[in-house]
Amino acid sequence: MQLRVGLPVVMLAAVIAGWDLLVRIDDIPPYVLPGPGLVLSTLVSDWPVLAASLVVTLTTTLQGLALAVFGGIGLAILFNQSRLLEYSLYPYAVILQVTPIVAIAPLLLIYLPQPAAVLACAWIVAFFPVLANTTLGLKSVDHNLVNLFELYGASRLQVLTHLKLPAALPYMLAGLRIAGGLALIGAVVAELAAGSAGAGSGLAFRIAESGYRLNIPRLFAALLLLSVTGIAIFFALTLLSHLLLRRWHESATRQEN
Repeated sequence: MQLRVGLPVVMLAAVIAGWDLLVRIDDIPPYVLPGPGLVLSTLVSDWPVLAASLVVTLTTTLQGLALAVFGGIGLAILFNQSRLLEYSLYPYAVILQVTPIVAIAPLLLIYLPQPAAVLACAWIVAFFPVLANTTLGLKSVDHNLVNLFELYGASRLQVLTHLKLPAALPYMLAGLRIAGGLALIGAVVAELAAGSAGAGSGLAFRIAESGYRLNIPRLFAALLLLSVTGIAIFFALTLLSHLLLRRWHESATRQEN
Protein backbone atom coordinates (compact mmCIF):
# COMPACT_ATOMS: atom_id res chain seq x y z
CA MET A 1 0.00 0.00 0.00
CA GLN A 2 2.85 2.38 0.85
CA LEU A 3 4.49 1.70 -2.52
CA ARG A 4 1.21 2.24 -4.38
CA VAL A 5 0.91 5.70 -2.82
CA GLY A 6 4.57 6.62 -2.45
CA LEU A 7 5.84 5.82 -5.95
CA PRO A 8 3.32 8.02 -7.81
CA VAL A 9 4.02 10.87 -5.37
CA VAL A 10 7.77 10.54 -5.95
CA MET A 11 7.26 10.46 -9.72
CA LEU A 12 5.04 13.54 -9.59
CA ALA A 13 7.59 15.41 -7.49
CA ALA A 14 10.35 14.45 -9.94
CA VAL A 15 8.32 15.66 -12.93
CA ILE A 16 7.53 18.99 -11.24
CA ALA A 17 11.17 19.46 -10.22
CA GLY A 18 12.34 18.68 -13.77
CA TRP A 19 9.75 21.05 -15.20
CA ASP A 20 10.85 23.88 -12.90
CA LEU A 21 14.53 23.19 -13.60
CA LEU A 22 13.98 23.23 -17.35
CA VAL A 23 12.20 26.60 -17.20
CA ARG A 24 14.93 28.12 -15.03
CA ILE A 25 17.93 26.77 -16.95
CA ASP A 26 16.62 27.62 -20.43
CA ASP A 27 15.02 30.87 -19.19
CA ILE A 28 11.79 29.99 -21.01
CA PRO A 29 9.35 32.94 -21.09
CA PRO A 30 5.99 32.41 -19.34
CA TYR A 31 4.01 32.83 -22.55
CA VAL A 32 5.79 29.72 -23.89
CA LEU A 33 6.07 27.52 -20.80
CA PRO A 34 5.28 28.88 -17.33
CA GLY A 35 6.97 27.32 -14.33
CA PRO A 36 4.98 25.32 -11.77
CA GLY A 37 5.26 28.16 -9.23
CA LEU A 38 3.72 30.64 -11.66
CA VAL A 39 0.93 28.20 -12.51
CA LEU A 40 0.07 27.78 -8.83
CA SER A 41 0.15 31.52 -8.19
CA THR A 42 -2.09 32.06 -11.22
CA LEU A 43 -4.45 29.41 -9.90
CA VAL A 44 -4.71 31.32 -6.63
CA SER A 45 -5.03 34.79 -8.17
CA ASP A 46 -7.56 33.71 -10.84
CA TRP A 47 -9.45 31.35 -8.54
CA PRO A 48 -12.79 33.27 -8.63
CA VAL A 49 -12.98 32.98 -12.43
CA LEU A 50 -11.62 29.43 -12.60
CA ALA A 51 -13.80 28.19 -9.74
CA ALA A 52 -16.96 29.47 -11.42
CA SER A 53 -15.92 27.74 -14.65
CA LEU A 54 -15.11 24.56 -12.72
CA VAL A 55 -18.63 24.51 -11.27
CA VAL A 56 -20.11 24.81 -14.77
CA THR A 57 -17.99 21.98 -16.20
CA LEU A 58 -18.45 19.72 -13.18
CA THR A 59 -22.22 20.26 -13.14
CA THR A 60 -22.48 19.36 -16.82
CA THR A 61 -20.27 16.31 -16.33
CA LEU A 62 -22.30 14.97 -13.41
CA GLN A 63 -25.59 15.62 -15.17
CA GLY A 64 -24.37 13.83 -18.29
CA LEU A 65 -23.09 10.94 -16.18
CA ALA A 66 -26.41 10.66 -14.33
CA LEU A 67 -28.35 10.59 -17.60
CA ALA A 68 -25.95 7.97 -18.96
CA VAL A 69 -26.34 5.79 -15.88
CA PHE A 70 -30.15 5.87 -15.82
CA GLY A 71 -30.48 5.59 -19.59
CA GLY A 72 -27.79 2.94 -20.03
CA ILE A 73 -28.96 0.69 -17.20
CA GLY A 74 -32.62 1.15 -18.14
CA LEU A 75 -32.03 0.31 -21.78
CA ALA A 76 -29.81 -2.65 -20.87
CA ILE A 77 -32.64 -4.05 -18.74
CA LEU A 78 -35.03 -3.67 -21.66
CA PHE A 79 -32.53 -5.41 -23.94
CA ASN A 80 -32.28 -8.27 -21.46
CA GLN A 81 -36.03 -8.68 -21.37
CA SER A 82 -36.56 -8.37 -25.12
CA ARG A 83 -34.06 -9.81 -27.58
CA LEU A 84 -36.03 -8.27 -30.45
CA LEU A 85 -35.54 -4.82 -28.92
CA GLU A 86 -31.83 -5.47 -28.43
CA TYR A 87 -31.35 -6.55 -32.04
CA SER A 88 -33.25 -3.47 -33.21
CA LEU A 89 -31.52 -0.74 -31.14
CA TYR A 90 -28.09 -1.96 -30.06
CA PRO A 91 -26.43 -1.36 -33.46
CA TYR A 92 -27.50 2.29 -33.30
CA ALA A 93 -25.96 2.63 -29.85
CA VAL A 94 -22.71 1.32 -31.33
CA ILE A 95 -22.92 3.83 -34.19
CA LEU A 96 -23.47 6.63 -31.69
CA GLN A 97 -20.39 5.52 -29.76
CA VAL A 98 -17.98 5.14 -32.68
CA THR A 99 -18.89 8.48 -34.26
CA PRO A 100 -16.24 11.00 -33.06
CA ILE A 101 -17.70 13.44 -30.57
CA VAL A 102 -15.52 16.16 -32.13
CA ALA A 103 -17.62 15.83 -35.28
CA ILE A 104 -20.94 15.72 -33.42
CA ALA A 105 -20.38 18.70 -31.12
CA PRO A 106 -20.54 21.46 -33.80
CA LEU A 107 -23.78 20.00 -35.17
CA LEU A 108 -25.36 19.88 -31.72
CA LEU A 109 -24.35 23.49 -31.11
CA ILE A 110 -26.24 24.45 -34.27
CA TYR A 111 -29.49 22.71 -33.37
CA LEU A 112 -29.51 22.97 -29.57
CA PRO A 113 -28.93 25.75 -27.03
CA GLN A 114 -25.32 25.81 -25.87
CA PRO A 115 -25.91 24.28 -22.38
CA ALA A 116 -28.08 21.52 -23.83
CA ALA A 117 -25.53 20.77 -26.56
CA VAL A 118 -22.69 20.46 -24.04
CA LEU A 119 -24.84 18.20 -21.85
CA ALA A 120 -25.75 16.05 -24.85
CA CYS A 121 -22.06 15.57 -25.71
CA ALA A 122 -21.28 14.52 -22.14
CA TRP A 123 -24.17 12.05 -22.23
CA ILE A 124 -23.31 10.59 -25.65
CA VAL A 125 -19.77 9.53 -24.76
CA ALA A 126 -20.70 8.28 -21.28
CA PHE A 127 -23.81 6.35 -22.32
CA PHE A 128 -22.32 3.41 -24.23
CA PRO A 129 -19.89 2.08 -21.56
CA VAL A 130 -22.75 1.86 -19.06
CA LEU A 131 -25.06 0.23 -21.61
CA ALA A 132 -22.46 -2.25 -22.89
CA ASN A 133 -21.16 -3.29 -19.47
CA THR A 134 -24.62 -3.65 -17.96
CA THR A 135 -25.82 -5.67 -20.96
CA LEU A 136 -22.80 -7.94 -20.62
CA GLY A 137 -23.34 -8.32 -16.89
CA LEU A 138 -26.99 -9.28 -17.29
CA LYS A 139 -26.03 -11.86 -19.91
CA SER A 140 -23.23 -13.30 -17.77
CA VAL A 141 -25.50 -14.60 -15.01
CA ASP A 142 -25.13 -18.33 -14.39
CA HIS A 143 -27.86 -20.04 -16.41
CA ASN A 144 -28.12 -22.79 -13.82
CA LEU A 145 -29.14 -20.19 -11.23
CA VAL A 146 -31.68 -18.75 -13.64
CA ASN A 147 -33.12 -22.23 -14.17
CA LEU A 148 -33.22 -22.75 -10.41
CA PHE A 149 -35.19 -19.55 -9.92
CA GLU A 150 -37.61 -20.57 -12.64
CA LEU A 151 -37.92 -24.04 -11.11
CA TYR A 152 -39.15 -22.47 -7.90
CA GLY A 153 -41.69 -20.38 -9.79
CA ALA A 154 -39.95 -17.00 -9.71
CA SER A 155 -41.36 -14.39 -12.06
CA ARG A 156 -39.23 -12.56 -14.63
CA LEU A 157 -39.24 -9.50 -12.39
CA GLN A 158 -38.06 -11.55 -9.42
CA VAL A 159 -35.28 -13.14 -11.48
CA LEU A 160 -34.22 -9.70 -12.63
CA THR A 161 -34.26 -7.96 -9.26
CA HIS A 162 -32.99 -10.80 -7.05
CA LEU A 163 -30.50 -12.48 -9.36
CA LYS A 164 -29.52 -10.68 -12.54
CA LEU A 165 -29.13 -7.11 -11.27
CA PRO A 166 -27.05 -8.06 -8.20
CA ALA A 167 -24.86 -10.33 -10.33
CA ALA A 168 -24.41 -7.58 -12.94
CA LEU A 169 -23.53 -4.90 -10.35
CA PRO A 170 -19.71 -5.28 -10.76
CA TYR A 171 -20.10 -4.83 -14.52
CA MET A 172 -22.29 -1.74 -14.00
CA LEU A 173 -19.76 -0.18 -11.66
CA ALA A 174 -16.92 -0.88 -14.09
CA GLY A 175 -18.88 0.86 -16.81
CA LEU A 176 -19.61 3.72 -14.43
CA ARG A 177 -15.90 4.26 -13.74
CA ILE A 178 -15.21 4.44 -17.46
CA ALA A 179 -18.20 6.70 -18.09
CA GLY A 180 -17.14 9.20 -15.42
CA GLY A 181 -13.98 10.18 -17.27
CA LEU A 182 -15.68 10.07 -20.66
CA ALA A 183 -18.45 12.41 -19.49
CA LEU A 184 -15.81 14.96 -18.55
CA ILE A 185 -14.12 14.53 -21.94
CA GLY A 186 -17.44 15.00 -23.74
CA ALA A 187 -18.18 18.17 -21.79
CA VAL A 188 -14.70 19.54 -22.51
CA VAL A 189 -14.94 18.82 -26.25
CA ALA A 190 -18.33 20.54 -26.48
CA GLU A 191 -17.11 23.52 -24.45
CA LEU A 192 -14.09 23.87 -26.76
CA ALA A 193 -16.39 23.83 -29.78
CA ALA A 194 -18.63 26.41 -28.12
CA GLY A 195 -15.58 28.47 -27.17
CA SER A 196 -14.42 28.61 -30.79
CA ALA A 197 -17.79 30.17 -31.57
CA GLY A 198 -17.38 32.73 -28.79
CA ALA A 199 -19.77 31.13 -26.30
CA GLY A 200 -19.39 29.16 -23.10
CA SER A 201 -18.23 29.58 -19.53
CA GLY A 202 -16.69 26.24 -18.49
CA LEU A 203 -13.07 25.34 -17.89
CA ALA A 204 -12.51 24.30 -21.49
CA PHE A 205 -13.78 27.70 -22.59
CA ARG A 206 -11.25 29.31 -20.24
CA ILE A 207 -8.52 27.19 -21.83
CA ALA A 208 -9.52 28.33 -25.32
CA GLU A 209 -9.85 31.93 -24.16
CA SER A 210 -6.44 31.86 -22.48
CA GLY A 211 -4.89 30.41 -25.60
CA TYR A 212 -6.32 33.16 -27.78
CA ARG A 213 -5.00 35.81 -25.37
CA LEU A 214 -1.63 34.06 -24.85
CA ASN A 215 -2.39 33.89 -21.12
CA ILE A 216 -0.51 30.60 -20.87
CA PRO A 217 -0.26 30.51 -17.04
CA ARG A 218 -4.06 30.64 -16.77
CA LEU A 219 -4.30 27.99 -19.50
CA PHE A 220 -2.06 25.67 -17.46
CA ALA A 221 -4.01 26.46 -14.27
CA ALA A 222 -7.32 25.57 -15.96
CA LEU A 223 -5.77 22.41 -17.39
CA LEU A 224 -4.52 21.49 -13.92
CA LEU A 225 -8.03 21.92 -12.53
CA LEU A 226 -9.45 19.71 -15.28
CA SER A 227 -6.92 16.99 -14.53
CA VAL A 228 -7.61 17.12 -10.80
CA THR A 229 -11.34 17.00 -11.50
CA GLY A 230 -10.97 13.90 -13.68
CA ILE A 231 -8.82 12.18 -11.05
CA ALA A 232 -11.31 13.07 -8.31
CA ILE A 233 -14.22 11.66 -10.32
CA PHE A 234 -12.35 8.42 -10.98
CA PHE A 235 -11.38 7.90 -7.34
CA ALA A 236 -14.86 8.79 -6.12
CA LEU A 237 -16.41 6.19 -8.42
CA THR A 238 -13.72 3.66 -7.46
CA LEU A 239 -14.53 4.24 -3.79
CA LEU A 240 -18.24 3.80 -4.51
CA SER A 241 -17.51 0.53 -6.29
CA HIS A 242 -15.38 -0.69 -3.40
CA LEU A 243 -18.01 0.17 -0.80
CA LEU A 244 -20.74 -1.64 -2.73
CA LEU A 245 -18.69 -4.76 -3.48
CA ARG A 246 -16.35 -5.16 -0.52
CA ARG A 247 -18.58 -7.52 1.48
CA TRP A 248 -19.26 -10.08 -1.21
CA HIS A 249 -17.38 -9.70 -4.49
CA GLU A 250 -13.92 -11.18 -4.98
CA SER A 251 -12.52 -8.13 -6.76
CA ALA A 252 -13.01 -6.07 -3.59
CA THR A 253 -12.47 -8.69 -0.89
CA ARG A 254 -9.06 -9.61 -2.31
CA GLN A 255 -8.01 -5.97 -2.15
CA GLU A 256 -8.95 -5.83 1.51
CA ASN A 257 -6.99 -8.98 2.28
